[in-house]
Amino acid sequence: MAPTAIDPRIVDVAEPRKETLPLPPNARQRLEKAGIDLSAGYPYRPARPLYIDDVYSIRNYDRPHVDVGSRADPEKKALLSAAKEVIHLTKHIGTEIVGLQLKDLNDKQKDELGLLIAERSVVFFRDQDISPQQQKELGEWFGEIEVHPQVPHVPGVPGVTVLWPALQAAETPASFRRPGGASRWHTDLVHERQPAGVTHLHNDTVPSTGGDTLWASGYAAYEKLSPSFRQFIDGKTAIYRSAHPYLDRKHPEKGPIYVEREHPLVRVHPATGWKTLWVNRAMTYRIVGLDKAESDVILGYLCDVYEKNIDIQVRFKWTPRTSALWDNRITIHNASWDYEGKEPRHGTRVTALAEKPFFDPKAPTRREKLGLLGPDEIEELANRLAGQ
Repeated sequence: MAPTAIDPRIVDVAEPRKETLPLPPNARQRLEKAGIDLSAGYPYRPARPLYIDDVYSIRNYDRPHVDVGSRADPEKKALLSAAKEVIHLTKHIGTEIVGLQLKDLNDKQKDELGLLIAERSVVFFRDQDISPQQQKELGEWFGEIEVHPQVPHVPGVPGVTVLWPALQAAETPASFRRPGGASRWHTDLVHERQPAGVTHLHNDTVPSTGGDTLWASGYAAYEKLSPSFRQFIDGKTAIYRSAHPYLDRKHPEKGPIYVEREHPLVRVHPATGWKTLWVNRAMTYRIVGLDKAESDVILGYLCDVYEKNIDIQVRFKWTPRTSALWDNRITIHNASWDYEGKEPRHGTRVTALAEKPFFDPKAPTRREKLGLLGPDEIEELANRLAGQ
């Protein structure tokens, strides 16, 4: 099956090739049960863009987005009452729902799931019987599905991408010292005009030990900052870069360059109305208006707050047939490669794009809104309000 571009102007970087890696048994069983045609090879690779103007032209216009969580019942009765158990994994981030099948949720439950993800950042469902087609259908409820021009897809289901570390390692060998890939803190698609909202990763095959994924809360990272420092970064913007580099069509000799977008350092989630820190070490390049040296110091500190405070993180141990749904607007995540590729891992992922990031100086923090402030925080808030 020859690759086709997601945009007709895209020129493919390389010749298509048929993969020869054997699929893990659980993955093959799931794909065949879903009627996925594997005869032409797996996974399917779209034509990859070479020139940066082609990439900038993809979705380069404002698109309406209504966050489903904004219309949900705040108490989420339809979703939570149907579950056998609701387990909050930490105080700040991460919830596991027991006894529900994602493919069977009704519209009201899906809206409430959107709100739960917006509040708890990442929500987990084990023992899921969900096909790639059903995964895409659920993703479309949360927003426009991103069809990625650089990564492999499930054949016949554009927008459902394949996470298969063994395939990645065949192209870029990993090692214990340099695991590569997702083994660094990041959030997805920050270079988009309207970056990622909810991502749904379903892992049908996981290592028996290791391979955990970690998430950190942007709400809590912002709340870790002093009021004066929050005031300094509120309203500032930064340049966010794509994960993949491209060439200038007119001057390819300049070498690889990245897609860059300007977005706020602190943004507000439209469903919760809470402020969140929105930076990541991998793709936030510099703060607009500061010298690069100044920007590097501040961004390094902000990323340290996110990455080094274990009380605002959750580490999740996968089991086969588990789904994780997280919100890229309020989290960063990191996949552990401690299993070193010695056991198979395979999953499929769908990412819904969200609104254009915005900042509202009047928006509260999560702790303010939920009444979680300690005495020192209440005093700080009172002083800030008195100075307005």
